[in-house]
Amino acid sequence: MERMSLLGYAVCGIGLESDALPFDVGGIDRDAMPAGLRRRASEATQLAFSAAARACREAARSPAALPSVFASVGGEMQVTDQLCIELAKPEGLVSPTAFHNSVHNTAAGYWTIVHGCPEPATALAAGHDTFALGLLEAWCQLSCNGGELLVVCYDERWPGYLAPPLGRVAVASAMVLAAGDVPEALAHLGKPCPIGASGNRAEFSNLLETAPAAWALPLLQSAALGEAGPVALSGNGWVGDLLLATSAAA
Repeated sequence: MERMSLLGYAVCGIGLESDALPFDVGGIDRDAMPAGLRRRASEATQLAFSAAARACREAARSPAALPSVFASVGGEMQVTDQLCIELAKPEGLVSPTAFHNSVHNTAAGYWTIVHGCPEPATALAAGHDTFALGLLEAWCQLSCNGGELLVVCYDERWPGYLAPPLGRVAVASAMVLAAGDVPEALAHLGKPCPIGASGNRAEFSNLLETAPAAWALPLLQSAALGEAGPVALSGNGWVGDLLLATSAAA
């Protein structure tokens, strides 16, 4: 496989300055999940659902038909932090619901359950390289299996005392990708590779330090503006070649 095709995408965020971006950035979509789940879902899961649902709509694809990759640096950080606080108390009482929702694949699991999706769902974390490795996982699956796939990269806001400056902005991006060249593609992306430094837009530098999930923004901005070429996917040298679709180039 020489490239992946971008069929649709979405970005959602809280505290994200987005006026200069060439695409809309949404907030939490309350209709993206059932009310009963929404009441107990974390900010991370709600953001992931919001971006994923919108990306599927933009691509005109059913969530039930897509394998998925959910990539997050911290996953359910707020829930996990609260569990640790409770466990440190003398009584050490833990909410079963909170414990159930503390696992890293919470968003991925709920996504498949809500949409009745029988396709595999992968949850991964790779620190500051999380977005790049999420795309690499997508590349590997599409290269081996073909077809189409949903990639979601997200992180919520973290308690201020944890790993500053991380966790100051909540952001989620989602992309529906297909193997090879697809006629209706918005753009194409080559295999993510750790080939060294690549030019990155200065306007994203502060954001990327606090929210590694935001590494999707330079890529999606380049695609929206029709700017082909190498695009940085992390701060550690991961790069992907962005190619314009025929319609975009025209």
